[in-house]
Amino acid sequence: MNNKKVLIGMSGGVDSTISALLLKEEGYEVEGLYMKLHSKPGYHEIHQARAQKAADIVGIPLHVLDLQKTFNEKVFQPFINTYAEGKTPNPCALCNRNMKFGEMIRYADTIGAHYLATGHYIKTDGEFFYEAKDDTKDQSYFLFYVQKEILPRLLFPLGSRKKSDIKEHAASINGLESFAEQRESSEICFVETTYTDVLKDYVNVDVVGEVLDKEGNIVGEHKGYMHYTIGKRKGFTVKGAHEPHYVLSIDPKNNQIVVGTKEDLACESVVLDNLNMFHETKEFDTTVKLRYRTTAVPCHVRVENDKAYITLKESVFGVAVGQAAVFYDEDRLVGGGWIIKAN
Repeated sequence: MNNKKVLIGMSGGVDSTISALLLKEEGYEVEGLYMKLHSKPGYHEIHQARAQKAADIVGIPLHVLDLQKTFNEKVFQPFINTYAEGKTPNPCALCNRNMKFGEMIRYADTIGAHYLATGHYIKTDGEFFYEAKDDTKDQSYFLFYVQKEILPRLLFPLGSRKKSDIKEHAASINGLESFAEQRESSEICFVETTYTDVLKDYVNVDVVGEVLDKEGNIVGEHKGYMHYTIGKRKGFTVKGAHEPHYVLSIDPKNNQIVVGTKEDLACESVVLDNLNMFHETKEFDTTVKLRYRTTAVPCHVRVENDKAYITLKESVFGVAVGQAAVFYDEDRLVGGGWIIKAN
């Protein structure tokens, strides 16, 4: 295996393009990989062409790998199933583990590439992940589920750079000016408008149901439980309400949602399963993010039988089962898991 050879995932966007360029400038032997994942009409025709244009300008070969079947099994179908179960999924974390740092590193092995690179905004020292310098673009939350064993093989050229600098760099390179002007891609690549628009092609999301209060009384009506996540405050009726109401829980079996006040959303403890930890400590104090783009809060963690029992040191509102909880020691990511219970 060539210790200076890098396979980089290329999406046709400015981040992966400049990452490839930076790696080549550092003396690596760089090859690109475009992965066909979801089957959104017209998506790959546009993005594969952009990736090829980027590879040509940078001066590297581009491989194309059709992984639509695997993506459907390991990312897309779990996305559908999780909503059907009344939970809130996190498809990006699954995609990173199974596709971008799973299938892609397997492909790297087949071409003799020791390193794997992406345009993610994150840093690593080969043992842990760290938050990116650009905290507005940091993607560490979505990479908590990546296998610890492959960290020594990962390179992230943008981890110590600002997005504004990346766009400026692209604008200064002949042929890449248009890449600097591209609009930001959506958080979930296969969701163009709303997640319910995606779900409608696979399940019936528009089944009117009952809204209950905490005591189990019917107080209103909703348009179908899959339209809601924990903490949502719109899209349902509550008879005689004089203050905002929020979704507290979802009952998919009976197509019901339970609502209450903001104070009722307060969460003091969380249980996780399917942990992915970067250290072996079984009990520790740290901070935890319970949703992307939220502030990490102090907590105490006890790990037992592949579950983590978290006691929050300050209340968090609107914690959703199915989402990821990610532990941080200052800017260092130390692990995480999937929320199965929140009180």
